[in-house]
Amino acid sequence: METRPVVRPSAELNGRHDNVGALVSDLTSDLSRLVRDELQLAKAELKVKGKEAGVGAGLFGGAGTVAVYGLGVLIAAAVLGLATALPAWLSALIVAGALFVIAAVAALLGKRHVSRATPPVPQRAVDGVHEDLEALKGHQPEGKPTS
Repeated sequence: METRPVVRPSAELNGRHDNVGALVSDLTSDLSRLVRDELQLAKAELKVKGKEAGVGAGLFGGAGTVAVYGLGVLIAAAVLGLATALPAWLSALIVAGALFVIAAVAALLGKRHVSRATPPVPQRAVDGVHEDLEALKGHQPEGKPTS
């Protein structure tokens, strides 16, 4: 038994006769509406995700604030712990001195890292590009043997 493909009468669609131009017009308007609807969906989704990200960032900020207060309480506990063996003013002075030493070490380490990062130019990559340009021009960079 042989099956034949079903052939519709020329351009009959939903009981009406449309020419190719009308079909293309419908296609472009449908495609345009689809893209608009997808963009609206993307905007709504990004709005919800942005709101969630904002709440999350706020909670992280609150957690950081509480952690700073916790650090302050730990410092106070260190002062009070030393105050059992020394006068309170001396305990506070010792803890403050230790904190200043920690801050100074952190500042020096930070300064060293920042000085390594400046200038903010990928110097090795720039040098490599300059060497490549010189090689393309036919010059050999200084100190490099010819192969």
